[in-house]
Amino acid sequence: MRTVYVNGEYLPEDQARVSIFDRGFLMADGVYEVTSVLGGKLIDFAGHSRRLARSLGELDMANPVTMDALLEIHRQLVTLNEIDEGLVYLQITRGAPGDRDFVFPDPASTPSTIVLFTQAKPGLAGDTAAKKGIKVISIEDIRWGRRDIKTVQLLYPSMGKMMAKKAGADDAWLTEDGFITEGTSNNAYIVKDGKIITRALSTDILHGITRAAVLRFAKEAQMEVIERSFTIDEAKTADEAFITSASSFVMPVVEIDGMPLGDGKAGPLALRLREIYLDESRKMAV
Repeated sequence: MRTVYVNGEYLPEDQARVSIFDRGFLMADGVYEVTSVLGGKLIDFAGHSRRLARSLGELDMANPVTMDALLEIHRQLVTLNEIDEGLVYLQITRGAPGDRDFVFPDPASTPSTIVLFTQAKPGLAGDTAAKKGIKVISIEDIRWGRRDIKTVQLLYPSMGKMMAKKAGADDAWLTEDGFITEGTSNNAYIVKDGKIITRALSTDILHGITRAAVLRFAKEAQMEVIERSFTIDEAKTADEAFITSASSFVMPVVEIDGMPLGDGKAGPLALRLREIYLDESRKMAV
């Protein structure tokens, strides 16, 4: 049985409890982060902690722990649950004021709720899906306008994944005015004539931690990176495509809306980037 962390306590998962008045439950008033674990170490923890602090700041939400304490909690959960490859999920909400109200509670009297748990994912780095690539469909992006804040408002992304599953695909890319914003839980890229193209950072997309690392490694490897918007039609004529996220690292895309990309196989640039990302990230893991 897993050990989880809830508001300062390490508990067996069947003993973990959060109030029914918690604003994360009632109003999706919370933020989260997911950090990958490879070889028992945390991948890009510093990046995730910085983004967490930014999300909390954008929502004027109190952080119940210091970043040093947060690192120790992550490490302790990895050790207690014997995670070699997997994920650590972290969620912070505005707390449980004891009743339901649209007005924010006073943080002095209503402390934030913090929950962490692990998910074992043996073979995460060697995911066979990366060798064959994934298929995506395009759907309209109808999410709220602050997608740069990593909130727990994940209903539409979840619906998007179900739309993809129903269509026989693996995931969905979201479109706005014909342009790709991002995937349901990942950043989106295309490759044309050896150039990596991905949407620039703004409030339209999540500022992916894996995105930042992958683009840095790509530039260090003398790959050309262009940050601009691209249409779904442009994507369908690309040589390659891929996604990045903390749990999928770099994942080739081989089909969009039923149309194969290139020769329909995982592209060499995406596969090389995945190799570089995994190698470099392991070196810097904590």
